[in-house]
Amino acid sequence: MSSLVKDRVLKRILMLGTGGTIACKSSEDGLKPLLTSEELLRYVPDTKEFCKVDSLQVINIDSTNMQPRYWLMIAETIEKHYEDYDGFVVCHGTDTMAYTAAALSYLVQNSRKPIVVTGAQKPIDLEITDARTNLSDSLRFASSDKAYGVTIVFDGKVIAGTRGKKEKTKSYNAFSSINFPYIAAILDGHIIFYLDDKEQMKEPVRFYHSLNSKVGLLKLIPAMDSGVLDYMAEHCDAVILESFGVGGIPTYDSGDFHKSIEDLVRTGKTVVMTTQVTNEGSNMSVYEVGKSIKKEFDLLEAYDMTLEAVVTKLMWILGQTSDPEEIREMFYKTINRDMLFTCAVHD
Repeated sequence: MSSLVKDRVLKRILMLGTGGTIACKSSEDGLKPLLTSEELLRYVPDTKEFCKVDSLQVINIDSTNMQPRYWLMIAETIEKHYEDYDGFVVCHGTDTMAYTAAALSYLVQNSRKPIVVTGAQKPIDLEITDARTNLSDSLRFASSDKAYGVTIVFDGKVIAGTRGKKEKTKSYNAFSSINFPYIAAILDGHIIFYLDDKEQMKEPVRFYHSLNSKVGLLKLIPAMDSGVLDYMAEHCDAVILESFGVGGIPTYDSGDFHKSIEDLVRTGKTVVMTTQVTNEGSNMSVYEVGKSIKKEFDLLEAYDMTLEAVVTKLMWILGQTSDPEEIREMFYKTINRDMLFTCAVHD
């Protein structure tokens, strides 16, 4: 009888497999994702003590091959099973994990149920690996009454889905939370919440079903020719300019960035300025090279957002509208903690 009672109170979690290092096995050509989501669960048998897990294999790819259509598949799978489970865990490769977590933050908004994205730096079948801990931690966090929304769980850290960034290629502590505190920490099976605000979530969950992938990124380097922007204008609906420092546009003899940006804006393209510097964000109002061009063209500015969030937020926005005013309003609306400095849009 006690066993039946225990089963009733266990949280029901759906784990989605997408491939990545966590699911890799050795092949003649190197590591390749071959393990299924069901096979992954066999490596964390102790999780049966705190949750009941079902698994689905959505895709099985190296995350280098992740695309917007796969983000839509993951979100649609969660939507299809949303009412049947208490939480969701997405097993994913680390290389594009931050993009996927950000994309899911925009595709699945206001979720009172946790949607956790995790992975590993080493395959789960190795004797020494971070995979088993990360997967177990993720299932534990997804089973918590206090957890909600899209997060990354990795190396004992819980990161808002729009704030994660992979900053190390090999170490277990590969992910950081950029310009925002960690949501929680997980140690020895215990979750310590730093942000416990689930009760502030009042709006109903909302799923979105379209993305526009025609978003381009130009990382400025000294002496770059502005003609690159002219090429991008022909192929992109939005262009992100990753500038130096707090943000600005160069004036080189080798090309006229002012004219290229003018052409972009005139043809209805969305232009967003951000910074190449990981921490503390942009502020184009500081220097003349930024303030004048932002004022003239009324450019959007990313401020403290991560690049991954800017890219996927633009894909989501442009998937819903092409109206400039609606694009601006949606871009500056804070979603899953993606932007703190919204007041700065009035400078």
